[in-house]
Amino acid sequence: MGGFSFKKLTFALVIAILVWASSIETCNARRGKHWRHGKAGPFSSLYKKKAKNHGHQGNVGKSKPKPKEKQPLPIPEVPQAPPQKGSKFNVLDYGAQGDGNCDDTKAFQAAWADACKVEASTMIVPAGYEFLVGPISFSGPYCQRNILFQLDGTIIAPTNANAWGKGLLQWLEFTKLVGLTIKGKGTIDGRGSVWWTHSILDDPIDNEDLLVSLLNITITQSPPVSSSMESKMPSTKPTALRFYGSFNVTVTGITIQNSPQCHLKFDSCNGVLVYSLSVSSPGDSPNTDGIHLQNSQNVLIHTTDLSCGDDCISIQTGCTNVFVHDVNCGPGHGISIGSLGKDGTTACVSNITVRNVNMHNTMTGVRIKTWQGGSGSVKGVLFSNIQVSDVQFPIMIDQYYCDHSSCTNHTSAVAVSNIAYENIKGTYTVKPVHVSCSDSMPCMDVRLTDIELNPAPKGYHMYDPFCWNAFGELYAPTVPQIGCLQQGTPSSSWDPTETGCPA
Repeated sequence: MGGFSFKKLTFALVIAILVWASSIETCNARRGKHWRHGKAGPFSSLYKKKAKNHGHQGNVGKSKPKPKEKQPLPIPEVPQAPPQKGSKFNVLDYGAQGDGNCDDTKAFQAAWADACKVEASTMIVPAGYEFLVGPISFSGPYCQRNILFQLDGTIIAPTNANAWGKGLLQWLEFTKLVGLTIKGKGTIDGRGSVWWTHSILDDPIDNEDLLVSLLNITITQSPPVSSSMESKMPSTKPTALRFYGSFNVTVTGITIQNSPQCHLKFDSCNGVLVYSLSVSSPGDSPNTDGIHLQNSQNVLIHTTDLSCGDDCISIQTGCTNVFVHDVNCGPGHGISIGSLGKDGTTACVSNITVRNVNMHNTMTGVRIKTWQGGSGSVKGVLFSNIQVSDVQFPIMIDQYYCDHSSCTNHTSAVAVSNIAYENIKGTYTVKPVHVSCSDSMPCMDVRLTDIELNPAPKGYHMYDPFCWNAFGELYAPTVPQIGCLQQGTPSSSWDPTETGCPA
């Protein structure tokens, strides 16, 4: 009976050892992601070596060497899977405080570095926080496509002069990206009053005094905005938000306010969509353009409110296929093409459409401004369905533009042709139409249709429509009567193919 029990016990121990060994092998397999069934496992080489030694005739009769102690097999590390398409990167997870006092620049940089690696990722700036961020560049060109910058919180600029060094051209910059979208209900606040106060006398300003002084009119303006900040900022004022060299860019929903200079700029971009945007800064803040376009093509701006101290929208050289509609502008300087051709440069602008725009309390309405001495052309422009209220100069072409008290006369000019003004209605405070064209390159094919502009009850001294070397057609009765536009073509007409711009 005792022998029988011993055999049973021995058998049970053998079974237990086999089960224990099997469980160890299974755990090792689960720990390593590279385990493959059907292939030799980590023990296979040991088995092969053992079989080889037993089959070798030279070892017969020799004492076996003392076996070495077996080292535990390394457990392979589980590789981290790369972030998946559509991953989200919250700046709070990278150390951002969002209290408006701590510098969150490094947290934004780190979040962007990870978002940049993942296609269709989202960088999150959450609501309920105020992030102090210094000058920063969210740059490509090696970032993945279609990144979403979800802005629901507030980003504020530093007001310490040391944060800006000797002066930078932009504060928040996105460069060489494809398919980037900035959207949300958040705010970008440039806190520009500290810049405006100290530099207002240093910068040339496209303002009322300079423009109206040509008419010998004295206008009293409200004093410039002030700031309690005492530190002197660099003379170079930055743009709040700038895009450079990017494709298929979208900005929507956010508010940009109180930029030191231009609020939103697109430079050398192709495929730009801006809608449901709000720009806000005081009407006397210097050089604070709302949206500035330069060397950019295929641009659509709509359903946007722009109030600033300079042009609501500024369209510069190299722009073509720009469509603006359903925009509210004011205060500000209206929607402008130019200024173009400064310092003898060549400027090319074409195929611009601006329609369904409301303007209130602006300096100009829709205008084209070029410097003497420049070259190139502005052609294929339509201003349509523009409603103006208390606008000083609703319609303007100025080929003698100068932002100083005096400028040198030149004979060459940026050519202006194929310009249409349709259904421009409302009230003006100085002059309804001012079209002043070059002696050497008169404006050609200027068309005015359904113009109805009446003096505001409390306007300045009123002036009649003015035209100089402007040729085109009136296609309907106008209010007031515009008798200064010359019909036909000028005797000294120029060849559009010789402007140096694409046909």
